[in-house]
Amino acid sequence: MKKILDVLTKIENFIMAAAFMVMVAASFAQVVNRNIFKLPISWFDEASVYCMVYMVLLGTEVGLRDGTQVAVTAVVDRLKGNAKILAQLLAKAVVVIFSAGVFLGGMKLMDIQIRTGQVSAALGIPMTIPYGAMVISFAMITLVQSAEAALTAVHLLKSHKEETA
Repeated sequence: MKKILDVLTKIENFIMAAAFMVMVAASFAQVVNRNIFKLPISWFDEASVYCMVYMVLLGTEVGLRDGTQVAVTAVVDRLKGNAKILAQLLAKAVVVIFSAGVFLGGMKLMDIQIRTGQVSAALGIPMTIPYGAMVISFAMITLVQSAEAALTAVHLLKSHKEETA
């Protein structure tokens, strides 16, 4: 399970790094163009925005995985032992259910985009590419949080066995 999580992490990091580089390059090119060349190139902004969307949505999963996401932990912090682990498992289950729902909604949205053939205004790319950010990120959230929930459940079961032995 750890190997799968490591592969997913590497994929996320690659996509985020590539999106960041394209976003910075497109933003820089737009500023240079606006101030020096003054050419009517509108796709720089659109490319930058789409890259930012990918970074934000994938960054959400990174924050959840690393525990750096903003969270209200007042109740969980007061719990001890198995009760704390059980509360964390319940929180992960809620995240997995929500993420799976958003993923399925994103798949329906992508299906509509494929059937209609809508393209973006400036870049002329299929809108499935920008909407793919939602599908990819929430698929990753669902997979990674499910794996972490499974690991948490195994830890809870091991500690329960040790207590009863």
